[in-house]
Amino acid sequence: MGFSTTHLIIFLVIIIVIFGTKKLRNIGSDLGGAVKGFKDGMKDGSDKAADAPAAAPQQVATNATAAKETIDVEAKTKV
Repeated sequence: MGFSTTHLIIFLVIIIVIFGTKKLRNIGSDLGGAVKGFKDGMKDGSDKAADAPAAAPQQVATNATAAKETIDVEAKTKV
């Protein structure tokens, strides 16, 4: 019930006919770039996590003018 070599060759020929070799090459390079970017992001994330305790925590200042400028979206949608 599994796929044989003949089935895989027929499948690949059909895919090449549908998409063309140029499109498949572009898809392959895009996929490779995405995987590389993901791996680099994972490395950067672990480096940033190690540096996080050394950085000073940032505090958000609260003031009355910021509260006045805030728009309540739910209040606008209710009729």
